Amino acid sequence: MIVVAGSANIDLVARVSHHPEPGETLMASGYAVHQGGKGANQAVAAARLGAPVRFLGAAGDDDFGNQIVANLTAEGIDADGVQRFPGSSGIALITVDNDGENRIVVVPGANGQLDDSRDLAGAMGGATALLVQLETPTAFVNAALAAGHAAGAEVILNAAPAAPLKAFAMDAVDWLMVNAGEAAFVLGEREGATRDETADQARRLAKQYDIGVIVTLGADGALWIGRDGSQGHVPGRPTTVVDTTGAGDTFAGAFAAARAEGQSVEDAIRMAGVAASLSVGAAGARAGMPDRSAVRAAMGE
Repeated sequence: MIVVAGSANIDLVARVSHHPEPGETLMASGYAVHQGGKGANQAVAAARLGAPVRFLGAAGDDDFGNQIVANLTAEGIDADGVQRFPGSSGIALITVDNDGENRIVVVPGANGQLDDSRDLAGAMGGATALLVQLETPTAFVNAALAAGHAAGAEVILNAAPAAPLKAFAMDAVDWLMVNAGEAAFVLGEREGATRDETADQARRLAKQYDIGVIVTLGADGALWIGRDGSQGHVPGRPTTVVDTTGAGDTFAGAFAAARAEGQSVEDAIRMAGVAASLSVGAAGARAGMPDRSAVRAAMGE
């Protein structure tokens, strides 16, 4: 069982020729409404690969909230852990340009009401992996990390959106997952200009917090530094990019799914990279998320 604790949003997406500069108004070429939120996206990514998933999060008492719960349930996810709060659900305002690159502004809504008042111990029953992100309040994040660690689950923290790590219960974390920009941010440095520079940043993070670190590198794949000193790099897979929204979430969910079924770190990163490369072939955070058969086919299995 994978437990995912995090945000659930509705994504409002505009297609644009380029991202607007300050003061610039653009006419969009298209508009769509999608299910989103880093936590919910990662839960869906894992579920589509066949993993049993329980989601802990929040939704408003509006129609968007009803849609969030219904969609998670339709994906085969245990959504009993979704708290409903008066008011609006979380939304994300997203622009996607002609190259498929996105920019995102998140309005937390109900996600912002999550805290540490909820007893999460029972929700961790049977969990072999816990996946947490930083789109929910710090108190909730830390409560989830502590509960997952106490339950003996492998705890994976996807530190996105980037935030200083000193506020979080890093002693409960087994794997820190970041992209290159986030790795630099949490160290207070500029982004590494080369893969070797990024790997050095990952090593220092691993040493500082005594954890394993995974850094995703976009088209260049991903690298990892293990708590035990192991390290490696899995190259990226060539792909046609339509929309990168949700690629990182697909990677995270797929990695958790692979680890929960006992795959090695390297094999889990390889499977996650293939899943992420497939996900960018369709518009929206979840439309391109693959199932297990698609991933196996892409891996030549």
